[in-house]
Amino acid sequence: MKKSIKEIIVVEGRDDISAVKAAVDAEVIQVNGFAVRKQGTIEKIRVAEQNRGIIILTDPDHAGEEIRKYIHKFFPEAKDAYIRRIEGTKDGDIGVENASPEAIINALEKARCSTLEVKDRIFTMDYLMDCGLIGSGDASIKREKVGGKLGIGYSNGKQFLSRLNRYGISKEEFEEALKSIYGAGK
Repeated sequence: MKKSIKEIIVVEGRDDISAVKAAVDAEVIQVNGFAVRKQGTIEKIRVAEQNRGIIILTDPDHAGEEIRKYIHKFFPEAKDAYIRRIEGTKDGDIGVENASPEAIINALEKARCSTLEVKDRIFTMDYLMDCGLIGSGDASIKREKVGGKLGIGYSNGKQFLSRLNRYGISKEEFEEALKSIYGAGK
């Protein structure tokens, strides 16, 4: 069974997400390289940092270091995970996506990541279904509104469930967001 990481891992691109998820069970934010400077990206990282903490895992190259420095301007207490250049190089291409699961796990352990226990997961698919966020005709619209209110963004049902649990959203916070959007009823 994969280790479940408490902190949200911040990576550069989509292929990095796949590599991290092959190594560990974790919530991952993709900054799309230098598009990290887009307004919504920093806010999404801020929610993650406030609720769970973040670990920055960028490519072992100059661009990766520049992106890491930029993120640290906003989040000086963020943890850093580093893969060695040799671990992230494949056919002349350098990046986290080329690292083995073992190299990624090692980098996260050296960053002193925290692990999640199953008891830390308070939301379930059944609960989200009862709230109309999964399995109803307008579930995706509701997820978009509630995700926006909570600062976790839009996602499909499975990802939404994962984000609720991983970002440390409390049931009270969640129910307050629902109430503010839909009134007393769900």
